[in-house]
Amino acid sequence: MRNTVLAATLLASLAFAPTAHAASQCAIEIGLVMELTGPAGAYGQAGAKAVEMALRDFNEAGGVNGCKIAAEIRDSQSQGTVAVDQASQLVNIRKVPVIIGGIISSVSIPILTSVTAPAGVVQVSPASSSPTLTELGRAGKTNGVFFRTITSDALQGVAAAKYATDQGLKKLAIIHVNNDFGVNMVREFKAAYEKLGGTITSITPYNEKQASYTAEADAAMAGDPEALYLVSYPVDGATIARAWISNGGPQKFLLNDGMNSSDFINAVGAKYLNNAYGTSSGTSETASTDYFNKNFEGFSGGIKPDAPAADRSYDAGAIVALAVAKAGKAEPAAIKAAIREVVAENGAPIHAGKEEFAKALALIKEGKPIKYEGVIGPISFDQYGDITGPFRLWRIENGEVKTVGEMSADEVRKIKAGLGK
Repeated sequence: MRNTVLAATLLASLAFAPTAHAASQCAIEIGLVMELTGPAGAYGQAGAKAVEMALRDFNEAGGVNGCKIAAEIRDSQSQGTVAVDQASQLVNIRKVPVIIGGIISSVSIPILTSVTAPAGVVQVSPASSSPTLTELGRAGKTNGVFFRTITSDALQGVAAAKYATDQGLKKLAIIHVNNDFGVNMVREFKAAYEKLGGTITSITPYNEKQASYTAEADAAMAGDPEALYLVSYPVDGATIARAWISNGGPQKFLLNDGMNSSDFINAVGAKYLNNAYGTSSGTSETASTDYFNKNFEGFSGGIKPDAPAADRSYDAGAIVALAVAKAGKAEPAAIKAAIREVVAENGAPIHAGKEEFAKALALIKEGKPIKYEGVIGPISFDQYGDITGPFRLWRIENGEVKTVGEMSADEVRKIKAGLGK
């Protein structure tokens, strides 16, 4: 696969190696805009490798009528303005029909509103969970081109509130990243948590990439909270958690999915996190899950399969590749229509990996429907490009993230309805 990664440091550390095209007479190029560096760099590095793996599997299965799908990878640096610039180059100069990315909502939203929606180019985000993306669809501002392989925070905030109260966390301070993702997650959480009987002692927003978060940790101490709800990303989150602990804050935490990261745990110190609980957009295991868990670490050069955004990034890459094959051409409108056709409810089940993709390509050639059942589970998109799925409940024990339960989307909806939301 031919990759262009702008950050030189990432080239050295990740080694996104090119795949030779000599044997192929043609290539269909798609764009990837990922957070390879910056606060969300751990997400983007895992996500880019997972997409690369999906495209490798697809190309080895035969590709699109013998043509390989090649990815042009760009680093958003975890910044919306940089992301828009990179996406604009991909759409206007490279003429890509699809962009996979970004990972975080504060990158995906400006790409969508400034680049892909106006151009009618398909965009698939593996991990942007902001409810704003749904609202843009409802307002008719996405041109129908946006899809994502993660559930919205409109439900995850409710799941987190229920999980917190179930763990006896009744009095929380909140520190959150001051962007679309953080603001929306806290809004949904607060409404549910207070109706479930919880008390929020303070809400402290922070700006990314500060050298110190001592002032934010101090402010969050007001009101004598018994735990901290930290809505952040691994790098900044670790700095905030250390400041909280150093200032004498209780060593009890509620965490969002971004803290489901060995980098975060190692940076904070495992001994401080034995009373840390979290929620993530979950999975319903399929044969794809098993395939990915067994093969991703070897392919990626050591990134664990449970790294944030890895599983759903593979699915984003697989769905895009199958949709291009179904469309039979690199045209955005045809690919947009084909995305729903490769997860058709009446389709033959297709899983991850070269052999399964070869099966899918044969069925597509015969004009038969297929249903890709992904690493995160069976996937279907609603009219706004959203999926529904379970939420994983986890905690940190002795430096390891352990899954302790699951909350279905239906359960969360019932809780939300019961709260009058």
